[in-house]
Amino acid sequence: MLVPYEALLSLPQEVLQRMIKEYLLSQLEDGSFSDADEQQLSRAIDQCKLALKKGELVVEYSEDDESIAIRQREHISRSSFD
Repeated sequence: MLVPYEALLSLPQEVLQRMIKEYLLSQLEDGSFSDADEQQLSRAIDQCKLALKKGELVVEYSEDDESIAIRQREHISRSSFD
């Protein structure tokens, strides 16, 4: 099930920030931000927020394992849109 963007706006900012950081970490092969400074990380978070707003990224809640994650829209199965 997809979480509507409007619902994300009601989350505390630190919760959304943690979700975005987890997504960003999952996108890096080595799993670290050792080469990224705070400014780069802040920029990446802002880009993710914009992609969420545009619908390029979506937040998916899995009822099966009760998890929530940010995913690229094109990688979401059609059944998640229902």
